[in-house]
Parts: sequence; C-alpha cells; structure tokens
Amino acid sequence: MRLSAQTPLPASVRVPGYDRAAQAPGIVHIGIGAFHRAHQALYTDDAMGAGDRDWGIVGVSLRSGDVAAQLNPQGGLYSVATRSAAGSELRLIGAVQKVLVAAEDGQAVIAAIAAPTTHIVSFTVTEKGYLRGADGALDLAAAMGVSSLYRFVAAGMVQRKAAGLPGLTLLSCDNLANNGAVLRRLMREYLIAYHSDLAAWFDATCRCPATMIDRIVPATTDADRATIAAELGVRDEGAVVTEGFSQWVIEDDFAGPRPRWEAVGAQLVADVAPYETAKLRLLNGAHSALAYIGLGRGHAYVHQAIADRAIRPVIESLMRDEAAPTIDAAPGQDLSVYADALLDRFANPALDHRLIQIAMDGSQKIPQRWLETLAWHQRRGARCPSLLAAIDAWIAFLRGGAFPIDDPLADRLREAVAGPDAMTALFGADGVLPSEWRPE
Repeated sequence: MRLSAQTPLPASVRVPGYDRAAQAPGIVHIGIGAFHRAHQALYTDDAMGAGDRDWGIVGVSLRSGDVAAQLNPQGGLYSVATRSAAGSELRLIGAVQKVLVAAEDGQAVIAAIAAPTTHIVSFTVTEKGYLRGADGALDLAAAMGVSSLYRFVAAGMVQRKAAGLPGLTLLSCDNLANNGAVLRRLMREYLIAYHSDLAAWFDATCRCPATMIDRIVPATTDADRATIAAELGVRDEGAVVTEGFSQWVIEDDFAGPRPRWEAVGAQLVADVAPYETAKLRLLNGAHSALAYIGLGRGHAYVHQAIADRAIRPVIESLMRDEAAPTIDAAPGQDLSVYADALLDRFANPALDHRLIQIAMDGSQKIPQRWLETLAWHQRRGARCPSLLAAIDAWIAFLRGGAFPIDDPLADRLREAVAGPDAMTALFGADGVLPSEWRPE
C-alpha cells in the first residue's frame, strides 16, 4: 500500500499540525528534488503548523516526471527521516500539494505562477539550471528551451501584469554566490531579449532575495525506502533522508507576503553574504575536495573519506587555514566553531552521502568553492596546498575513466586534461574555467 492522507501512522511519526485541505497554495517551487523536500518545504510545513495559512507548495519538475510519480499518488505527502549516530526520527510533511511536470503540462505551470494566491516562486535547480554561458551571462538560446525556468516564470508574469496582480518574490535556494542578484540579472536579460515590455514591471514589483541554505541530503536509496516503509507500515515513494542540522539564512527583501519562516528556525538578515561565503568555501569547498580525493582513494561515502587519516588533515587545513581567512565574518559568526560542526557532520555514520553525488557538475561548483579562495591567497603571495591537492584529485578524476563525468562541460573538460598542461587548459586565461587565480 502507498502512503496517503488516510494512512494510520504509528504514534512515533510526527504529522502535520494543520488542516491541509484548508490551505491555499502560496508558493510555486521549481526543481522539487530531495533537497527542497528536506529543507524549504519542511520550514514551510513548520510555519503552517505554527499558525500561518495559505502557504501550500505547488512543486514543478522542469523535465522528469519522477517526483510527480512519487508524490501525486500520495496527495503530495512524504516522510523525512532525520538520522544521526543517536538514531532516527521520522515525520510526515504536508506542505506540498501537488507536483506539475513542465515538459508535460507547461500551461498548468504558467497558471500556477499567475494565480492570485501565489506570492513566491522559489528554485532549487542546481548551478547549471540557471543556464549561464562561459562569461556568466544568460545563454539566451538555452533559455528558450523546453526546460528553461525563465520561459515559465516570464509567461506567468505576463499574465500577472495583464490581470493587475502584484509582482512576485523569486527566491533562489541554490549554491550560487550572490544567488539573488544573479537570478535578478539573468531574469532581466531574458526579459529584455524576449519580453522587453515586462522588464520595467519586473524591476518595480518583483524582488529576488539572496539566501544561504545548508543541510546535507543524500540521494534516497531503495534500502532507505525499505527501512522507512517498515516504520510507516506503507510504502512512501517520496521519502527523503537527511541530517539533524539545518540552516536557512534569507535576505529580508520580499515583494509581498511570506511565511514566518523566522519563527521556525530560519534567519532573516540584511546581508546574507558572510553566511553564503562561509558555506560555499568551507562546507561546499570541503565537500568537493572530499569527493575527488575520497573517490581517488577508493571511498564511496563522505563519512568514510573524512575518517581516512590521509584525508582529514587536508580537509581541516582547507577549511581553517585556507578558506576561513578569506571571509569577513558577520557579528557572532564563529568560523572555527562552524568548521568543528562541519567535521562532526561529515563524520555522521548514519548518513550515506555518496561522494559521486557531490562530484557531479564540478565545472559549475569549483569556481565559487575553490578558485576565489585560491585567488585571495595568490594576491597575498601565498599558496593553498590543500586546495591544490583537491585540484590534482579533480584532474585525476577527469582523466581516470573509473567514474562517469556528469558535467555540462564534460567534453571540454576531457579535452583539457588530455594535454600535457591540464592546469593551464583548465584555469588559464583561455581555459575552461578562467578566473582571477592563475596556476603557477
């Protein structure tokens, strides 16, 4: 049997503390993968449980129908298993009302964005989902493709403007430096190219706050689903697994109403930059280093790699000696304590976070995770041995052939590392990933 609203659940399973049927949808979320379901949807579920109303989520998958097939037969319900060495806790999330597949019913997606009850359109589409070219500008041809977020958001805004409805908050929840500003710039580039009459309305009525998100959410396995089914007494095809730690820092700049996320653990701040930079360079930078170095040493999971005595000192030095000095911390933001917490999180034996999952899309991640730190130190005449070791491991990963290269620039990367000077081919002025840092 599949999970449903009629499923009798064990008393140990926490259930939504509100009437789901009484909630109107207020959020359209594009890219409704496991991360969103364990992070932003959970905060929204808690906000409605605390008394907020009409913040149901309409999920959108741009291409694949997998999540729709998981959640729609369950009325949008799914479980989140929070795991640590101390044990596991299971709760049911009711914030997601349905999932639309843009490739199958684009008009329904546009109608959801244009609906009068919608105030926020949020995104977890990964770095490559923003369709940036090598120069960082919007790839206008790709942005007209069938899986472009810009097409659907713009079409929804056209209808909103025509109906006299207010603008939207576009909320990027992806690991992009300055993600709010980047989304605003790319959206404007699309509008100027294809909906020039909408650009002024967008500027005047819409907002794109910056965010920093932090929670480790491994891909759910069949073994995870079997364990959760045994506890629930029914199959949950949409189940997700995560750690106990969760952080969400949001720039307080919204176009209209929003859930009271700050009442359930989120931080609303004037400047997200220090938190975002710390996360990108410490957590994400260390994660990518663990992935490539760990895979090269035969490990499959993060907790295995950080337990390797040859790897842990490299990761500690990367965070404390190389990344942390480059960050202007916010008041009360202790980067040493943050690094301690990250090492503990990496070592969580109850969370099988696959290194190969972290290794995907390296070309989209490495610039903000590694190269900015390297450039900061290079300007001061210093080197970063740990980050250079991580780059060597990435090059070995690209050359090795033991793992598939899941990256939008896979062909260019293979060509770059095939030559005698892979560093220059990758990071030189005419390389695949040019930056302020130059290999010496």
